[in-house]
Amino acid sequence: MNIQIFGTKKCNDTKKAERYFKERGIKYQFIDMKEKGMSKGEFTAVAQANGGIENMLDPNAKDKDALSLIKYIAEEDKLAKILENQQVIKTPVVRNGKQSTVGYQPEVWRKWE
Repeated sequence: MNIQIFGTKKCNDTKKAERYFKERGIKYQFIDMKEKGMSKGEFTAVAQANGGIENMLDPNAKDKDALSLIKYIAEEDKLAKILENQQVIKTPVVRNGKQSTVGYQPEVWRKWE
């Protein structure tokens, strides 16, 4: 397994995801989205694995303006706007090769073990 956890240090679900893998002795790489964020390729792959860009958005994101803008701009502009405003992405994003989840989903991670 090659686990990557994209999230923020303040996100409770990200902390729970880290704890999940730590408790099972599974090595993972934590990427702080406030410092680094996701590349276009990473985001595209994760969005495809999770059913599209819409499923990646956090309806409870603090930046309501960016969230509203992303909802209503042209499809071809959405990706660039999301990558500019990564705080609207639901966390944690957990990747295991080509598989991935958005949010806290231990029932899916169990199947990866």
